Amino acid sequence: MMRKNKLWLFGLVTALFVLNSCTKDFDDINTNTQGFLTDEVSAKFFLTSSQVGLYAPDRFVYWRAHLIHSDRFAGHFTFGHNSSWWSDGLCYNFNASYTDATYGWLAGYFGNIKSFADLTTEGGEFENQYMYAMSLIMKGLYYQMYTDTFGMVPYTEAGVDGILTPAYDTQATIYKGIIADLDQAMSIIGDTERTGLGVNDAGSNDIYCGGDLQQWKRLANTLKLRIGMRALGAPGDDFAAATITSAMGAPLLDAASGSVTMIKDFEISKWASAAYGDVWNDFGGGSDWTVSSTLVNLLKDNNDPRLTAYVQPAKGGSFEFDSAASDPPDPNFQDRLDFIVANLDAAGANYNMSTSGTVTTIEVGSGQFIGQPVRVNGDTYSFMRYDMFSTPSEDVITPRGKQVDGYPEIILSSAEAYFLQAEAVVRGLAAGDAQALMNSGIEEAMKLWGIGAGEAAAYAAQPIADITGGTEDERLEKIALQRWLASYTDGFEAWAVVRKTGYPAELAAGVSDPIIFALGELNGAYPQRMRYGSGAQENPNYGAAVSAQGADEQATTLWFAQ
Repeated sequence: MMRKNKLWLFGLVTALFVLNSCTKDFDDINTNTQGFLTDEVSAKFFLTSSQVGLYAPDRFVYWRAHLIHSDRFAGHFTFGHNSSWWSDGLCYNFNASYTDATYGWLAGYFGNIKSFADLTTEGGEFENQYMYAMSLIMKGLYYQMYTDTFGMVPYTEAGVDGILTPAYDTQATIYKGIIADLDQAMSIIGDTERTGLGVNDAGSNDIYCGGDLQQWKRLANTLKLRIGMRALGAPGDDFAAATITSAMGAPLLDAASGSVTMIKDFEISKWASAAYGDVWNDFGGGSDWTVSSTLVNLLKDNNDPRLTAYVQPAKGGSFEFDSAASDPPDPNFQDRLDFIVANLDAAGANYNMSTSGTVTTIEVGSGQFIGQPVRVNGDTYSFMRYDMFSTPSEDVITPRGKQVDGYPEIILSSAEAYFLQAEAVVRGLAAGDAQALMNSGIEEAMKLWGIGAGEAAAYAAQPIADITGGTEDERLEKIALQRWLASYTDGFEAWAVVRKTGYPAELAAGVSDPIIFALGELNGAYPQRMRYGSGAQENPNYGAAVSAQGADEQATTLWFAQ
């Protein structure tokens, strides 16, 4: 209403000025004052909506795509404690509704990016070559996530007028297409720093880079390096090495530029853009989750200062386990109890255990960091006591409206740029000081969580970060572990790291003991992809994609990880 009043007043003043000046040019009187003036409109007003949903979708999707699938496939978060609505086997068996939510979000998101590209392309309603370059880079970010989740997806024919059922392209084709788009975007940007003047400056409407085109260029080049490293060694790869060389010869995200992150808006509706806290605080303990033993132990065992930034200590308490609690008694009771004790031992936990009759009591002191094992089955569910395990930090699960900035959504980090370069050097694909790159990556990863250079340097001096010696595989493992740790809260990327590198090894190895673990339709193997959603099967090209890629199952290894 205020804007309408301002426009009405502006129109009135303009009309009075024209009449009083006795001008013979009455064209000004005919100006439409009910809409926007040409100097008030710009493509930037359509930019934010095309960005936000790719990294912070609505709560329905955030819960299903991130928490139920990627964050748990990544091995960061766990369900299956005795307060949870689900065993931790959830998602290792196909669930159509949860998969459809993820597939519907990713498959449908292309329209948001294409709409912005159409507005800004040559001849578009708000033609702006620099914002068009942004759209090409956003398209690359989107397609890398999309194809690394499902594999073959429509790309070359997606969004083409007149094609309602586009063909599915191979990952190699998609990767090459992304690289070409990134190169085009970087060429368009050149040395230009802003998208325009006044209303044509993307500015704060650009929630990735604040309208800084050189940061966009570094983002594009770092994504190019990521894709080159991901494709390296895949069957028939004929472009990765050249891509890596090209990317490392141009500016990447670094300590000076910082990471590209998206600050969460805690005011916007959760039905437009959500956070972990929207799930955590809206449903009580049933929707709560714990942090995995793989993550907690890796942090704790190496004096990682990110421990308290990532994780809260367990509440602890006195926990009773009664072998006669069920009728008939659980024949595997002792196996499951021994598993709990072994997990406490692996965490270095302080506890006391005593047995009286059929009841074993384990007393765990408060304030300890204890992760929960991943993929425990429904029969082991009652042994997983919620207060025994660590939960995500307050920064991750803070309720909406309680703070201005939540944890940042990671678009692409300067830490990863350094780690990728270190890997390229170790593999002999580039010259450089791999250890210096590793150390810089660790420092940048720590910055994301407010940890200073001194603590980062102390951590980097430990064996876990030492890549000056050892075999090539041992050095690559250490780099992979740092990439996985730095991808906390970026489950899609962390999951891709495990699939590509095989680390952390205990995750990549899967599980095998049916007494303890949910083997699922994977028979215990590590998930390699998500199934397509039901919408995919409506495309007549779906069958050809499955025939070329492999069965539409979670166990089918995607091209980049073969």
